[in-house]
Amino acid sequence: MTLDDLLAEREITRALTRIARAMDDRDWAALDDLVLADATADLGTGELRDRAELVTTIRAFLDECGPTQHLLGNVLVDVDGDTATSRAYVSDLHVGSGDRADLTFRTLGDYHDTWVRHGDAWRLARRVKHNRGHVGSFAALGPGPAGWSPRD
Repeated sequence: MTLDDLLAEREITRALTRIARAMDDRDWAALDDLVLADATADLGTGELRDRAELVTTIRAFLDECGPTQHLLGNVLVDVDGDTATSRAYVSDLHVGSGDRADLTFRTLGDYHDTWVRHGDAWRLARRVKHNRGHVGSFAALGPGPAGWSPRD
């Protein structure tokens, strides 16, 4: 492993954290600097074709939700020139708001990401979230994207 690979690994790990914090802070504009405009994703709700669809889908769950916390761990990054892949466990907690403030929803998942060096920074090009389990009530979340319904 080269020094450049180590620096890339650190930058990608920081970008992972910044994406998680942007979701928890509802700082959607921050994702413009972290996610490619043509990034694709599958979060378990169907294929998403670009950053706008990704952000819209996340917002459909989080905008009407109370506080959230996305914790990342066991991060593995593999760099290959100007591309990289990462895997990171995610444990996220969602607390309901208003008359749903007594509800919580948690997931255990694994982000499988593809990254591309874009200028001097690494940008997310693809995210697949493998949901391994959940606890609590989907009602703690916002309604989700149109046509989506939870599968219990």
